[in-house]
Order: sequence, then C-alpha cells, then structure tokens
Amino acid sequence: MKLYNHIAPKLSDLEWEMAKHIPEGGNWQNIPEHIPSKRLAQIRLSGGRTTYYGRLLNEQPSFTITTYFNRLGNGCNLHPTQQRIISMREGARLQSFSDKFIFHGTKTSQYKQIGNAVPPLLARAIAERVSPFLKHKTFVDLFCGAGGMSEGFLMENYKLISANEIEKHYFETYKQNHSDLTNSENLILGDVTVPDVKKQIIESAKNKNIGVVFGGPPCQGFSYAGWRDPKDKRNQLFEDFVEIVDSIRPEVFIMENVPGILTMRKGEAFKEIVASFKAVGYNVNAPFKLNAEEFGVPQKRKRVFIVGSLIKTELKSPEILFSRTNENLPYPITVGEAIGGLPKIETNSGEIELECNYKSTSPYEELMMNKIDFKTFYKKCVEKLPVLT
Repeated sequence: MKLYNHIAPKLSDLEWEMAKHIPEGGNWQNIPEHIPSKRLAQIRLSGGRTTYYGRLLNEQPSFTITTYFNRLGNGCNLHPTQQRIISMREGARLQSFSDKFIFHGTKTSQYKQIGNAVPPLLARAIAERVSPFLKHKTFVDLFCGAGGMSEGFLMENYKLISANEIEKHYFETYKQNHSDLTNSENLILGDVTVPDVKKQIIESAKNKNIGVVFGGPPCQGFSYAGWRDPKDKRNQLFEDFVEIVDSIRPEVFIMENVPGILTMRKGEAFKEIVASFKAVGYNVNAPFKLNAEEFGVPQKRKRVFIVGSLIKTELKSPEILFSRTNENLPYPITVGEAIGGLPKIETNSGEIELECNYKSTSPYEELMMNKIDFKTFYKKCVEKLPVLT
C-alpha cells in the first residue's frame, strides 16, 4: 500500500529544544525562559496567541492549517505525541483531502497548496446543499488551487467541465489529480486577467449547461477604496470573476472568502460585491458563514461563501452535521481520529511515496483511505452517539 506526501519538516537545534518542553495541548507558555529566543521574548512581553509554538491535542480538532504549518512558531503544528511537526499528509488529512490525493511541486508550494485549500468536506456540504436547485450538476472551478472545492463537488457526483489556476505548481497538482475527468485543454493554466486565457475559460463552458461556477478571487483591495478603485490590481480579479460568471451564465455561482470580507469597510465592501452580481442578473442569498469542524473536517476553520442563483429562490446554509453542544449530533472529528493510524516518522524524514501497511483507527480514517463513502462515514459517527434515556 502506498502513502503519499508523508514528510515531516526539519527542526533546528533551538526548535528541538523548545519542542521537548511543550506537552500535548501546550504552547509557548511551556517553554522555559532560559531558552534563548528573541521572538519568544517579544511574545512574552506583548502576549501572543496560545496557538504559537503549539502542540495539537488528540481529543480535539486542530486549529486552522495555514500555509506555513511546517514552522514551529507559526501555529499549533506539533504532532500530539511524536517529537516533530506534522507531516504534509497529516496536514492534508486535517484539511480532509483523501490519501489518494497527491500533492506536486516544491515542498514550499505543497505546504501552501494544503494550507490555502478549501477543505473538501466543507465544499461537499455546499455541493449537497445547492444540488436540489440545479438542473445540471456540472461545474467550472476558477482560482482552483490544488482543488479542494472540486474534490468536494466530485464527492457529490458533479461533473468537472473546466478549471483555471495561475500558479504552475498548484496547477500541476490539480491537473495530476483531475486530468481523467475532462479534456486536457479544459484544464487551463494562466492569468485570468489575460484576454486569451479568459476567452479559453468561457469557450470551455460553451453549450455545456453549467450548473455552478465557483472560486475564491482575492478581495484584499475591498478594504480600501472598493473594487471601483482602478489603482488596486487585486480587485481586477474580482471583476474578472464576475465577468466570467456573466459570460458562462451558470445556474449558481459560489464565491469563497475569509469571514473578514463581510466586515470590510463596515460592510460596504460586501454590499459592493452583492451589487456587482445583481447587476448581471443574479439573486444573491445571505452568505453561508461556515465552521469546517461542523461538517466533518477535523479543524477549526471558518470561511464565508457568497452564493447567488439565476432563479429567485432562497438558498440557506447547509445544516451542521457535527457539534460540540448538540448531544443529538456527533462531536467534531478530532486530531487523533484523523491521523492516529498513519505510520510514525521522525523529524526531517518521510517519503513522497512510502510503501507501508497502515491501517484505519476511526471511521474518518476509513473515509480518508477511500474504504467507505461519506454517507457510510457519517452513519458510523451517528451510531457512536450515546443512547439518551
């Protein structure tokens, strides 16, 4: 049996000394003051996040997986019981990528691909939610990255029509994992702002009856003068997203972003986004404000999805499946359930392709190993609930 991307990054001598003092669930506060570190000294003076220099807890979901989860001080990235930072594969599992999904490119790029991705199980919940409102279960993925959104929609039996990404390593990962699902010319590497690239995307969807176009265009520029500011090139990507949606005319569009998009400039940025989609004929619903751990992802990660449709109908957020407080729902998937069965490795070790006999220790690991589908996985989680008398 082969396991991919199970590689743990190197710890420096100083980091190694720090890590030895951090218990499961611990953080920078557990590191003795005699260990020399300018950054730690600054954190102690100002008070830093409790996730800095953190070690994961087996019995809880992880904190947000970032693009720098290979660094000790950037978050809660230490393995719960082994003296090392989590591997790429463990990070991918905490993002809910199945073990068959292989990441390509440089190591730096692979970390970014994993950290930037929309968790597939979060995308799956959205795919399931919008499905009853569609005539055609087909999609186009813009700003596709490694392919987290696509993976979620594929789980719900949608058909991939085309996808676009500008970063070549991200695109290589997407292409290698999805090339058997559509014509190769429909996997488009290039800058969406370039007219020829944009034309190729639009042509790829021509006469295809597109159900959904989704993507996460950067919207940082909204925090300033709004997307109408021609000086901020980041906003052009949003304009191009709207233009492509208008040209393809999918039944539904989905725009993914961080929660801060809703409060930029006291909500004015969000109003501009809604207005731009309404101007091209879409009915925009209340945004989906979702927490990944409530949909099967073993991670505390919050994202916003702005959803609109050609028909005037109310599309509500997906109903949560896991909860910390509702006794009628399973507790969120934990770190231990997500990575407990993976082979032990040392710091600065592991292989891109590892031949091993690893076994599942939970329904979630069965899902990640592609032994069961999502419905079976969730049924097993529900069956574990205590019987209330």
